[in-house]
Amino acid sequence: MADAVNASLEDEGDTEEEKKGSKKMLLIIVGTVLLLGGGGAAAYFMGFLGGGETSEESQAKKGDHGKGGHGEDGVHAAFLKIPDMIVNLSSADGQPRYLRLSVQLELKGETEKTAVEAVMPRVVDQFQTYLRELRVRDLRGSAGIYRLQMELLSRVNAAAYPVEVQDVLFQEILIQ
Repeated sequence: MADAVNASLEDEGDTEEEKKGSKKMLLIIVGTVLLLGGGGAAAYFMGFLGGGETSEESQAKKGDHGKGGHGEDGVHAAFLKIPDMIVNLSSADGQPRYLRLSVQLELKGETEKTAVEAVMPRVVDQFQTYLRELRVRDLRGSAGIYRLQMELLSRVNAAAYPVEVQDVLFQEILIQ
């Protein structure tokens, strides 16, 4: 009988050690999976595994094909200054608020610049019409400025069609 009790106690000891061993193994496996998953996610977002954009892809989307500020076929990008604009902003309290805006347009080349210069009155009209409807709260924060930039880009591309303006670059934004 004593031998049976000792044997059962030894079996229980082995089971406890096996439990500790399986917990350690499980911890090692979970740690390894988390480590590999984190490393894989980092590699994906950094562009090593086909995720994210490489610098060449982002330059290609912007029209800059890695030629030091040149557009397609080595042609330099052209910049066109829009006349400075001062507009009244809409206000609910009746207090006059003003927006002063200085903008340049980025184009693929000189031919596009000439084409947009030819329709400049239309571009200014599109900008003025949109800007007069804005409220101060529409321009708050980086999100407001980004929305303004995208809206102006959309309007200038509509006014200058079929020429495509690459970007609207803010030189000055002043709200009084």
